[in-house]
Amino acid sequence: MKHSGSCHCGRIAFEVDGDITEVADCNCSLCRRRGGLLWFGPREALTMTTPEADMGTYTFNKHHLHHHFCSTCGIAPFSEGDNPKTGAKMIAVNVRCLPDLDLKTLKINEYDGARL
Repeated sequence: MKHSGSCHCGRIAFEVDGDITEVADCNCSLCRRRGGLLWFGPREALTMTTPEADMGTYTFNKHHLHHHFCSTCGIAPFSEGDNPKTGAKMIAVNVRCLPDLDLKTLKINEYDGARL
């Protein structure tokens, strides 16, 4: 299923194609502060509909994930990086940035990112 997503102001907009039924609620220092719910998928599932130049990027810890955010409104709609097990390109979409997705239908899995 295809979902449209964006930051709050719409400067970063994208489409993601996938069956989103389960998400991760991570407690690492970044996720805990921004309150995202993350769906992980292959990088090819995400298509930008606005210029990538409008994104800011933040990395921390091991710098495996590139956390993208809007420099205008501050919302972080997705991250991208390499799957540490396979090396394949992957994304972590903040499903709170997908307005057509009913969050009540999702299975939420707690992920202990603070201890990794």
